[in-house]
Amino acid sequence: MIDKFKAAFREESFELLSQLEDTLLELESQPRNGELINAAFRAMHTVKGSSAMFGFETISKFTHEIETVLDHCRNGTLPITKDFIGLTLKARDHLRRLLEFDEPPPQELAHDGDALLVRYRDYAASGAGLKPPAQAGAETAAGAAPAAPVAAPQGQGHADAGPATYRVFWKPKPGIFRDGTKVLSLVDELASLGDGHLYPHTECLPPLESLDPESCYCYWDAVLTTAKSENDIRDVFIFVEDNSELKIERLEEPPLDDEGRSKRLGEILIERGLVTRDSLREALGSQKKLGEVLVEKKIVTKPEIESALVEQDHLKKVQEKSELGQGSIRVASDKLDALVDLVGELVTLQARLSQTSFEIKDGPLASISEQFERLIAQLRDNTMSIRMLPIGSTFNKFRRVVRDLSLELGKEAELLTEGAETELDKTVIEKLGDPLVHIIRNSLDHGIERPDARQSAGKDRKGNITLAARHSGAYVLIQVTDDGKGLDKEAIYSKAVERGIIAPGQEMSDGDLYLLIFAPGFSTAKVVSSVSGRGVGMDVVKREIDSLGGSVSLSTEPGRGTTVTLKIPLTLAIIEGLLVRIEDEHYVIPLSSVDGCIEIKREELAAYGDRRILSYREELVPFVSLRGAFETPGAEPEIEQIVIANSQDMRVGFVVDQVVGDYQTVIKPLGRMFKDVEGVSGATILGDGTVALILDVNRLAAAVQRDGLRRSAKGVER
Repeated sequence: MIDKFKAAFREESFELLSQLEDTLLELESQPRNGELINAAFRAMHTVKGSSAMFGFETISKFTHEIETVLDHCRNGTLPITKDFIGLTLKARDHLRRLLEFDEPPPQELAHDGDALLVRYRDYAASGAGLKPPAQAGAETAAGAAPAAPVAAPQGQGHADAGPATYRVFWKPKPGIFRDGTKVLSLVDELASLGDGHLYPHTECLPPLESLDPESCYCYWDAVLTTAKSENDIRDVFIFVEDNSELKIERLEEPPLDDEGRSKRLGEILIERGLVTRDSLREALGSQKKLGEVLVEKKIVTKPEIESALVEQDHLKKVQEKSELGQGSIRVASDKLDALVDLVGELVTLQARLSQTSFEIKDGPLASISEQFERLIAQLRDNTMSIRMLPIGSTFNKFRRVVRDLSLELGKEAELLTEGAETELDKTVIEKLGDPLVHIIRNSLDHGIERPDARQSAGKDRKGNITLAARHSGAYVLIQVTDDGKGLDKEAIYSKAVERGIIAPGQEMSDGDLYLLIFAPGFSTAKVVSSVSGRGVGMDVVKREIDSLGGSVSLSTEPGRGTTVTLKIPLTLAIIEGLLVRIEDEHYVIPLSSVDGCIEIKREELAAYGDRRILSYREELVPFVSLRGAFETPGAEPEIEQIVIANSQDMRVGFVVDQVVGDYQTVIKPLGRMFKDVEGVSGATILGDGTVALILDVNRLAAAVQRDGLRRSAKGVER
C-alpha cells in the first residue's frame, strides 16, 4: 500500500518540479515579481512536506535549505540574480534525479546534493547584510491598485480549514499621511495575503489647484480569497485602525446560477447597505440595467456600482475554480490507453454488426445497428477528447533548452510561444519531444547569430525562436521560426556533394535543396561539438515525423531567418478513412487527406500512357495505379476510380477499382517485421474480419515524384 502512495507522491512531485522550472525561467526575466517568488517557494515547501511524510529524508533536508534561501528572497534580503536562477535550476534537476531512487540514494547523488547546498550557503552568506527594500506599492501612483496580487505561501499564518472570501472596506482619514503612514504599503500587504481584487475610490479627489498633498482623498473596497483568518487581515491595519474606517466581512460563496453568476448585483448592494429592498424592487421594474437605474436615481454612485461588479466577478471566478477542482481527477495513462483499446474493439465489433445487418437485411437488426453506430461514434469522440492535451505542456520545457544552450554557445536568445492551448493526442505529444529539441538546437546553433554579429546586421542582440501551433483540419501545424541568418544554399549544396548525397552538377530546386538537411549524416558544421557536427539531429526529426504519419517542410530567407513546419495528425488511434478496393484487397486512405474522387474509363486511362498527369479542377495532378504499385494480379475493370489526395504542397491521384465509402478506422500497428514497408502506415480490421492496409499518402506521393510519374511503381515496396 505504501508503494502506491509513494508512486502518487513521485507523480505529484514531478509535476511540481515541472511547474517550478517554468516559474524560475519567468523569474529570470522578472526578478522583482513577488508572485513568482512565492510560487517557487510554495513548490519547494510542498515537495519538502510530502517527502518527509513518505520517508524521503534526503529530499526533505535538501529542499528545506533551498526553501530557507527562497524565503530570504521573498523577504527582500537576497537578490534574484541570473546565477541564483541557474543554481536553483540545477537543484531542481537534482531533486528530479533523487525522486527516481528510494532512501538512501546513491552515494554519488548525495555528494552532488552536498556540493549544491554549499553553493546555496555561500550565496545566502553573501547577502546576509542586506536590508529588505521598501514595499513596491510605495512607488505606485495615488489611487492605483497593485499590479498583481501575491499569493500567500502555504502553511503559514493562522488559516481556516480552507480558503475563504472576505469583503474589506478601508477608508483612511484625510490626515493619515501626517503620521508617516505609507498607505499604499498597507494596500500591498493586504493584497499579499491571497488572491484578490481591489477597487480604489478616487471620486473624492479635488481639482489639482485645490489638492492638499498631505491629505489622503482615496479609499478602497477589496474582495480577498485567502487561507488567512479575519484576525490576520485585521493585523494589516493594526496601527492605523483608530485613524481609519475599517469593515471586514466574510462572504458566503453560493453556487453559480443558470447565467453563470455567483451573486446578483442587487444582492451585493443590499449586503453593503447601499440600497434597500424597496428601492431595488422599484429599480428592477425598469427596462434599463439595474446599475444605470440606481445611478440615475442617485441611490448609489457609479464607483459603488463598479466596485460591486468587481466583487461579483471575483466571486464567480472563485466559484468556477472551486467547481473545476472538484470535477477533475488524476488517471493513470495506462488505464486511458486500455480504454482507447476497448473502444477500438467496440468500433470493430460495430463494423461487423453493420456488415451482418446489411447482409441478412433484417429491419429490427438494422435499426439496432444504426443506434449502436451512433452511440459508438459518441463514445469514440468522448474517449479521444480525454486523450487530447494542450501542446503547451510540451512547449514549456523547451524554454530551459533555449536558456541552457544559449549560455553554452555564448548567444542571447528567447523562446516565444503561440497557440499553446492547441490540443493533440497525448501519444503524439510524447513523440514530438525529440524532434522539437533537435530543431530548436539546430536553430540556435546554425540560425541565431552571436550578439555582436546581430548588432552589426542591425538586429537586436537577443535572437527570438518562435514555437507556434495551430489546427489545420485533422492535422496540427507546428512551426519553429528563428530570426537568424537563414540557410546558406551554397554551403548546403557543396556539403551534399562532398558527402555523396547528390551528384556534382545535379540541378535541384531551392525547396528540394533545403530539405537535404534532413538527410542522414548531413551537417554543415565544420567542427564536431556537443551540439552539432555529426549529422544525426535533423535526420531524427524526419524519421520521427514520418513515423507519426506527418510531414516536414522548410522555408528560409537569407538574413531574415528560417521556419520549419511539422504537419502532425491529431491522433494515432482511431481515424475516419476512405475504404477502397483493388481486386479482393481493401485499403484505407485517411479521409483528412482526400480532396475528391472521379471516375475514368479504362481506355481513357490507357490514353495517358507514361505521362500519368490528368486535369483536376484546372490543375495538373500526377496519378499512380495502386494495382501496379502493389503488383496486384487481375484485370482492370471497365470503369476505374481515382482518389485525389492532398500530400504536403501537392495533389496526387491514386487509381483504384472501387471506392467503397467512408470507414471508421481503428489503427493497428504492423509490427517490427513490416515497419519499413513503404507506402503503408498501419492496418485495420474490417467488419467481415479481413485486414485492410492503411495507406501512407505522403510516402506514396514521394514515390510518384521519385519514379518520374511512370506507370510502373516498382520503387514502392509491397
